[in-house]
Amino acid sequence: MTTHDHVSVSEEEAAAMFEPPAWDERYAGQERFWSGNPNPQLVAVASGLTPGTALDVGCGEGGDVIWLAGQGWTVTGADFSANGLARAARHAEEAGVADRVDWWQVDARAFAADGRSYDLVTSHYLHAPDGGMVEVTRRLTDAVAPGGHLLVVGHAPSGEFTRMSAAHRKAMFLAEDLLPGLPDDFEVLVAEQRQRVLQREGGPVEAEDSTLLARRREAS
Repeated sequence: MTTHDHVSVSEEEAAAMFEPPAWDERYAGQERFWSGNPNPQLVAVASGLTPGTALDVGCGEGGDVIWLAGQGWTVTGADFSANGLARAARHAEEAGVADRVDWWQVDARAFAADGRSYDLVTSHYLHAPDGGMVEVTRRLTDAVAPGGHLLVVGHAPSGEFTRMSAAHRKAMFLAEDLLPGLPDDFEVLVAEQRQRVLQREGGPVEAEDSTLLARRREAS
């Protein structure tokens, strides 16, 4: 359910890439798929917060989960790929933070907090098809504790992604597109596109991270 792929595919192939089997296949190999480094917007936001409990939805190989745990957070990594979660768990063991993390297999499109709450709920580069990130955002808000923060980051539409399928381009969003997913008791702290440099085979290119940061107000 991400738009990281920068290759030409058919629309049928593109639709399949939003589903768990495609990601299970991707994570079935032995090589690390992502860098393992924390995403920059997470570092920028979480570095200014007091560590507590965190939920990372669409955690992939666990880079953000491991970084948060290393900063003192107690973290749940959630993803719809069983292979991705297994790989993330191995990386957490290798990083020595396994005692601070747990794992939850769930599809963000059907996410339900079911009474769980966290001081920080975050999702990076998770892109639901057909504009579905508004609904995903609404679902994620249910897991934010009073006084807690929600951080959703994704690829903003740009010329860098023109070779991608129409389905993938439609899944991208601007930060303000997600605002209808916020309940009335959330205060918007950031809703903007932030510059980021992507490393491509031809060299570095500039892109934009759509960044939404909101805080749930304390109960009065």
